[in-house]
Amino acid sequence: MIKLYNTMTRSKEVFKPLVDQQVSMYICGPTVYNYIHIGNARSVIAFDTIRRYLEYRGYQVRFVSNFTDVDDKMIKAAQAENITVPELAERYIAAFKEDVQALNVEPATVNPRATENITDIIAFVADLIEKDYAYVVEGNVYYRARRFKNYGALSHQNIDELEQGASQHINDEETAQKEDPIDFALWKAAKPGEIAWKAPWGKGRPGWHIECSVMSTKYLGDTFDIHGGGEDLQFPHHENEIAQSEARTGVQFARYWMHNGFVTVGDDNEKMSKSLGNFVTVHDLIKQVNLQVLRFLMSTTQYRKPIQYTETSLQDAKNNLEKLQNAYVNLNYRLQTADGAADPAVDQQAAALQADFVAAMDDDFNAQNGITVVYEFARLINVYSEQATVNHEQIARLAKQFAEMAAIFGIELATATEAPADEKIEALVKQRDAARAARDFETSDRLRDQLKEMGIILEDTPQGTRWRKKDE
Repeated sequence: MIKLYNTMTRSKEVFKPLVDQQVSMYICGPTVYNYIHIGNARSVIAFDTIRRYLEYRGYQVRFVSNFTDVDDKMIKAAQAENITVPELAERYIAAFKEDVQALNVEPATVNPRATENITDIIAFVADLIEKDYAYVVEGNVYYRARRFKNYGALSHQNIDELEQGASQHINDEETAQKEDPIDFALWKAAKPGEIAWKAPWGKGRPGWHIECSVMSTKYLGDTFDIHGGGEDLQFPHHENEIAQSEARTGVQFARYWMHNGFVTVGDDNEKMSKSLGNFVTVHDLIKQVNLQVLRFLMSTTQYRKPIQYTETSLQDAKNNLEKLQNAYVNLNYRLQTADGAADPAVDQQAAALQADFVAAMDDDFNAQNGITVVYEFARLINVYSEQATVNHEQIARLAKQFAEMAAIFGIELATATEAPADEKIEALVKQRDAARAARDFETSDRLRDQLKEMGIILEDTPQGTRWRKKDE
């Protein structure tokens, strides 16, 4: 029984989807005016991990994540480069897809773009105007926030205490036009030279919040199961989505709200963001580190907790990931000599650990406790791999269980039982084995050092010496 923390109620709730064994999820995607930084990647990885676990538990997941491809920031960036907004969007959507693929993120069921849904956005805004939830001022359309009786419920703020401008999408001109400072833009009138579309109230473009209301309800229905994003989106973005969506439909918008924690940097744990200029892009990291390590660091931290990004935390993740990969390789290596009977006690231990894993992850997707069980499973298969006799079918069962749990965290375990064959390396390994057998330890150590300089790691096992290439 899965329990998840619902931001709306500030409590853990039993997860019950609208349709049995099916889950509808909408996750706010990037504004595509630059490469994503690892703070953005945290949200992508967190919800990909949650999705993978839901699929592991037998749910069919319809996963929708949007691209905001028209926005003040995009217009400014396009003007600075003297290109069009669509050209800018195409570049960074392609970069986003490349980066998340490198992070082993499953593709979304649908990746809608704001500019592909302008007709639906205009219809949505027109309905809000007709219902008197919105008003027009000089081609701009604003939402009457105070008219929505539950405004502030998600962020647990009193409407009189909310600060105007929290969305960073507001200016003095907008403030002067509004009936109330807390009202927010649904449609922005076009300025000379800006990208724009025709609407009944004048040429312009959609506001930020309306895009997600339109795309989520279009692809998932007026009410869907899970809405997620970074914790900084609670107010005003998600608060505004609720207000405009429920005002239009008259029904609950999202049943469960989930928000991931920030990535922090430095000794003062400052939030990583483009506005603060303290970010590291995934695009740049691809050239410096194994992104499987970054993925492992982020996916094995419980999604609501902050992650401190440091060289130390990356190195720790690298070391732990190598231990899991080595355990898997050790197990598969024994297939060469697997001719014994199965050990029922090992299957019992594996089943118990798998149950522990489900219990940990069912508790609000507690990845830290979940990965601890995976480490215990790795110890189990390491011990089994060292037994004098092992069973072929049992190895296959253990490998499958281990790989399936690891895959939830985006870990791709190597299936090869050893590194690619290399005649020179094989010859040196055999020479070392002969030296060891003859108790010529000086020659044995010299050969080990020579192989080490070649980037080869030796592992002495009861079944013989195994070698692999050191990760670059």
